[in-house]
Amino acid sequence: MIRLYKSTILIGWIFISFLPAFVGGFFKPGSWYLEIVKPEWTPPSWIFGPVWFFLYFCMGVAAFLIWESKKNKKIKLPMTIFVLQLILNALWSWIFFGMNNLLYSIIEIIILLSMIVLTIILFYRINKKAGMILIPYLLWVGFATILNYNIWLLNH
Repeated sequence: MIRLYKSTILIGWIFISFLPAFVGGFFKPGSWYLEIVKPEWTPPSWIFGPVWFFLYFCMGVAAFLIWESKKNKKIKLPMTIFVLQLILNALWSWIFFGMNNLLYSIIEIIILLSMIVLTIILFYRINKKAGMILIPYLLWVGFATILNYNIWLLNH
């Protein structure tokens, strides 16, 4: 019974972590994105789906590990920041692909990157594995920030 409960909680956190992907599905790259100038080192479109799947899954596992620590640690602030960065994650898709606003998307992704760093720090203090699991997410969004900036430079 306890195993079923934990599995359900884990699946719940993974589902919650995938919510930005569902939101992002409404704001897909369209003709606008295909027509703008991008750096030569822009990854091919097919890579984004598998990478984000892996990252959202890792976020769900990390959140679950923190949730499991609630008996011994205060998790309200770390989990609030975690949810905030999920919201910012979803917001970026709307700003970049929905509004086609390169400048605002840079500002937003820098804020997102800051919230990811804060989430990692707060998670790491509670559960080292939970913090470390988020490092690939930080690296990918760091790369995306540089890419976003370079796209803006090439198109403004």
